[in-house]
Amino acid sequence: MIVEISPGDHTAVIETFGIKQMINTFLVGEVSLGEYVMVHTGYAIEKIDLEEAQERIRLWEELLTHEGFGEVPRPGDSKSAD
Repeated sequence: MIVEISPGDHTAVIETFGIKQMINTFLVGEVSLGEYVMVHTGYAIEKIDLEEAQERIRLWEELLTHEGFGEVPRPGDSKSAD
């Protein structure tokens, strides 16, 4: 989920499972706070609607829990890597 935007240089900060990361948004155009994007190697490559994002997050949580990573932090839990 996008939590900060720097429109002048096509960058934004996303938060995923409590970790914040700077990404480049040039490939997807203008983004908004709270919007979900698919990211590959630091570049947003696709905007995702809320319903699809929630389903993908649920699947990741299920996978991580199955693989023994325990409880996964939710957006806003903030274990950010600032």
